[in-house]
Order: sequence, then C-alpha cells, then structure tokens
Amino acid sequence: MQGFGNRSLFAGITLAVVLVIAGCSAPRGPAPVEDRGTMTRAPGATTPGGPPITTDASGKPLLGIENYGKPGYYSVRPGDSIRRIGSETGQRWQDIVRWNNLDNPDLIEVGQVLRVIPPTGASTVVATAPSTSAPSSTEATTKPVTPQASVTPTVPASGASGTTKPPVTASPSGPSSSGDDDLGWIWPASGSLIAGFDEAKNKGYDISGKAGDPVLAAADGRVVYAGAGLRGYGNLIILKHNNTYLTAYAHNQTLLVKEDQSVQKGQKIAEMGNSDADRVKLHFEIRRQGKPVDPSRYLPNR
Repeated sequence: MQGFGNRSLFAGITLAVVLVIAGCSAPRGPAPVEDRGTMTRAPGATTPGGPPITTDASGKPLLGIENYGKPGYYSVRPGDSIRRIGSETGQRWQDIVRWNNLDNPDLIEVGQVLRVIPPTGASTVVATAPSTSAPSSTEATTKPVTPQASVTPTVPASGASGTTKPPVTASPSGPSSSGDDDLGWIWPASGSLIAGFDEAKNKGYDISGKAGDPVLAAADGRVVYAGAGLRGYGNLIILKHNNTYLTAYAHNQTLLVKEDQSVQKGQKIAEMGNSDADRVKLHFEIRRQGKPVDPSRYLPNR
C-alpha cells in the first residue's frame, strides 16, 4: 500500500508539472489594445470599406472640415504648430489666428482645416487714416502690389488741337495679367541649374555653387521665416512678396536677414551652403498661394 501511495503521489506531481509546462508553451491570445481616446485621423482617411473620416476620436466633427480640399485652406498635420503653418504658407501666424477666430492658437487638432488666405475684403495690413507722410517700409511690402507703372501718361493726339488720347494700360509682363505677378523676378544665384522643377520630386530649382556664394532675393519682399526648423531644408529663408507669391531659399551656410525684415530685389540675404543637403547648393522655390510652381515661368532666360 505504501508503494502504491508513493506511485500515486509521484503520478500526481508529474501530471501537475506537465500541466504547468503545457500552460507556459500554449499560444496566448492577442495583447489588449490600449485606446487612449486622444488620437485623431486626418480628413479623407478611410476605414476598410468605410466612408471618409471627418470626426475626431470623440465623434465631434473636425473644425473647418467643410472647407477640406478648397484652395486657400490648410489641413493640420501631426507636428504642426500655428507658427509653422504661417511659415509654410507665407502668412503671419497672428493673421491665421484672426481669420479662424482661434481662442487659443496653441490648441489646434490634427485634421482641423484652417483658412490661410485673407477672407474676401480682409487685409493683413491695418488701415490707417490718410497721411501726407511716406508709408513705412513694412507697410509698403505687406500691402498688395499695384502696377503703378502700367499706365502711360496722357499725351496730345497728333494733329488734334486741344485733345488728348485716353490712358493706355500696358499688359504687365509675367505669366498672368495680375499685378501681383509683375515682380521683375531675378535669379537668386549665379550657379548652373543642376535640378529642375518636378511637381512630384523637386518643388523648385537646385542651383550649384561654392560654399559662401551669395544668395539673392529674387524680388522685393519681407522675411516671414529665417531658421532651421523645417526638416529637409536646412538653414531656410522664406520671403513674402505680396498676397500671392512667396519664395524659399534652402540649405544655406549663413543667414543674413531676420524675420519681419524688408529686403530689396538683388539684396544678399544668405550665403550658399549644404545644410541638410548632400552637396553645396541653393534649393529655390516660388510658391503661388502656397502651391509650388515652376520657376521657369517667372525667372528670365539666362
């Protein structure tokens, strides 16, 4: 009996060990997914077989979603701030806050759609009473450019006594008839073109040169960004020329201007370098209402 009892005890211990080992080696179920309830998805994203997502995690419609995809509007992406959006679109961040009635500019959501161009009839310049004094340089560069030189003075008609010809409006040069386009663009660097515009791969021109070569303002304007906060551009300068156009100058070695500074066409604003680039070069972009356009439509032939 004692032997039988020992054998039973041994068999019980063996069975327990086997069950423990089997429990350790058996496949476990999937780890639980933690739903933090704070993530939002950009508008247009879809669930498999589902409609576009237009709400945040709580089910509340994303602010401004009705304007998604319209010209002049910007959909907030992960990592954006109101200041970065202002730099990318060439607008003062204070104006973007005002146009969108934001109570707290530091609280914006991924997927939220913001207006980044002035509403109809609005201006980025505060109106002042008429004055006989000349406007400041800042006012001159932030107001829309009017083609003052496009109207020729009236001259007496040949052979007609006391009569004059009506004013003749010349067609402004450039790719369109808008006065905002007539900026008299120049090349921002003297080097050769090493990469042209490609809407999918290269948003502007890459121009060769040596470290320290001058980088010039392509037209009169105002500095709306000067720094190295945008990944892939290195030391970057963005100039706003009017309510339509801005230009970008990337990979510089040294920046010679500061934000809100007015610059003249041909002014040296930086020295060429290779910051965040594989070689010394200037990456130059022209943006029309925030969208990159082919510089060949604007720069003169060399």
